[in-house]
Amino acid sequence: MGSLQQVDQSDFQEVLDSSNTMPVLVDFFAEWCPPCRKLGPTLEELAGELEGRLRIVKVNVDTSDLASKYGVMNIPTMILFNNGEEVSRLVGNQAKRALQKEVEPYLGPPTS
Repeated sequence: MGSLQQVDQSDFQEVLDSSNTMPVLVDFFAEWCPPCRKLGPTLEELAGELEGRLRIVKVNVDTSDLASKYGVMNIPTMILFNNGEEVSRLVGNQAKRALQKEVEPYLGPPTS
């Protein structure tokens, strides 16, 4: 899905480590999931707007064991990590405004 990085268990620790410098929103999705496909462009737009302040990555639940490790029961599920810890979880398709409101408390100052 566009410019968002897809990760799996082999590089997920690097994702958690990067949440020490900026929050990371992890989107658990599947290619066959209509709400997941609908959410994709919203996440890409948000990633562009918050570049340097928020990292967004995707985890395909069909090719990774990370969903069971993090107790993901429904997709799409987005987990926000800050300083290596889960700080928020959103289930289902979300409007961009709702996502912004959820991540805002963890964002650093604008970089421009």
